[in-house]
Amino acid sequence: MGDRDLSRGELMKLTRRQLFPAAAALAAAAGLRPPAAEAEELQPELGPAVAKLEPYFVIQDQFSDVSRGNPVPHTLPVEKKREVGLTRETWKLDVFSDPDAPAGLGRQLTRKDGTALDFQGLMQLAEKHAVRFPKVMTCLNLDRPLGMGIWEGVPLREVVWLTQPRENLRRVAYYGYHNDDPGQLFRGSLPMARVLEDPFDLPPVILCYKLNGQWLEPKRGGPVRMVIPEAYGFKNVKWITHVVVTNLYHANDTYALENNDIDSPLKTFAAAHSVPPEVAPNAPIPVTGYAQAGISGLSKVQTWVQRSGEGWPADDPHFTKAPWDDARVLPPPDHWGGNLPDGKIPAGTIGFDADGRPKTWPMRLCKAHWAALLPGLPSGEYVLRCRSIDEKGHAQPMPRPYIKSGHCDIQAVKFKVRA
Repeated sequence: MGDRDLSRGELMKLTRRQLFPAAAALAAAAGLRPPAAEAEELQPELGPAVAKLEPYFVIQDQFSDVSRGNPVPHTLPVEKKREVGLTRETWKLDVFSDPDAPAGLGRQLTRKDGTALDFQGLMQLAEKHAVRFPKVMTCLNLDRPLGMGIWEGVPLREVVWLTQPRENLRRVAYYGYHNDDPGQLFRGSLPMARVLEDPFDLPPVILCYKLNGQWLEPKRGGPVRMVIPEAYGFKNVKWITHVVVTNLYHANDTYALENNDIDSPLKTFAAAHSVPPEVAPNAPIPVTGYAQAGISGLSKVQTWVQRSGEGWPADDPHFTKAPWDDARVLPPPDHWGGNLPDGKIPAGTIGFDADGRPKTWPMRLCKAHWAALLPGLPSGEYVLRCRSIDEKGHAQPMPRPYIKSGHCDIQAVKFKVRA
């Protein structure tokens, strides 16, 4: 193919057969699990790009941080952390009825009465009730996940049951330590039904104390934080210290006053990780990325290359009629990362079998990696777009294209082709 402009129609004719001939050797080089058909189709040219992908699970120090507080609680001196209960030795959790909308409880757990739940009591509950599951942590308004890990904790319902609930239980509100300043208090809430029961085969809401098999660090919300499997980061309140059982009929999250959709579960979306900023004419172009498998799962990832400056009909803002081409969702890795103990998936982790293999792939509420080898192009400037297709057949940014319910815009990455 000569060094000339490609029309949209010519780009459409470049089929997947040109992009993904068999290359089983890549699977071994990139640490992917053979003999998956996905690995056999990848070209060797993709090897270096795939090798640069971040590990599937992220170690605690490498999570992106969007913590609130002034100062941020995890930056407090050790002695101050001990004083305010932000160490495992001094942590306590108050669980009580909302004085403004009382729930009927047989007992309350409070520091004032000397009955608050401490870390030793939480570990006693963990001996019987501990659960662990993989989850991607994502901020509602950011365009990429903060990190991905295996979270371990005690289901919140086990603590609620300690209060001997009787009647008028509609919601649970919760908040953490924020410098004893009411103006910094950050609160989340959930329907009591979600706390007591796990709909749609979701893992339970947990009081989390471990990440990737290791004690939760202060920067990640330790010693204990809330983790809700299907929820965006703002629901997963850090440094948890108070749980309020309430008869309130509506949500009272802090974010409810900040124009966000507080009940929106994780969306499915894809974005690029590595796109060469400049390539030679007519040379194949390796690109990689990640996809978040939200509440509706992930069935595929697609890419599309368009010349910069080329117009698009205004009545198709989501590019539904573009010549999208399937990328390849990479199979499970042999090496999970995350500094897991012995490098293995902890036994009993929800979503994995006894041998540490995922029961389904991609896993819902988690991330996956993808790769594509774009065809060689003539000189010029181009835009690469990528999108996800969920298990319901919805193409990104549908079915919820609104930013306040979670980021899902179709990403556009510019690159150049020139000698």
